[in-house]
Amino acid sequence: MEVVTVTEDADSFTCNAYLALGERDVLVDAGAMPGVEDVVSEHTDSLDAVVLTHQHGDHVQELDAVLDAFDADLYAYADHPRRTDELADGDTVAIGDESFEVVHTPGHADDHVSLISDSTIFSGDVVVHDDGAFDYGSFGRTDRPGQSREVEIESIERILDRLPSSVEYMYAGHGGEFHGDVTDVIETALERAEKREPKYPEE
Repeated sequence: MEVVTVTEDADSFTCNAYLALGERDVLVDAGAMPGVEDVVSEHTDSLDAVVLTHQHGDHVQELDAVLDAFDADLYAYADHPRRTDELADGDTVAIGDESFEVVHTPGHADDHVSLISDSTIFSGDVVVHDDGAFDYGSFGRTDRPGQSREVEIESIERILDRLPSSVEYMYAGHGGEFHGDVTDVIETALERAEKREPKYPEE
């Protein structure tokens, strides 16, 4: 399965939007980069679906533009005017060439889901490889209204409970992609989250 970060050249703040190419071409998150639909069209003539990890603005700002450009289904946990398929914990969804389990992972956002196959995790913002706070294992911020560090910790634990040992590719909502011991990265993120210290002490 080929995965392309279609927001890689963004000049403004956006999440990483990933185009998974294979039997089923799927965009994981739409991002906030104007023109993202044009980048998608450079890699595929047809987009089967968009799957949302959650509906924060940096993940969905350009969603309408993508859906307008392609006759694609929209998979989301929370309600959305253009949702065609509701995601629930334990569901499976075909992305690229693989089948992914939907894992509800709130804490950073109530509607957050992570997507796990035998080889790959799309982790959204709940856990990332690197960001401005930590390298090699970080977690989504939980200091804003409606967020919870305790719930976030439970979600990271849930990921580890359901993560096959064969997973070696990690595509997170921010930071770089990672290839290697994904379990160790996520365990490191959990240890840091469990300290319950401010992620960004200066804020």
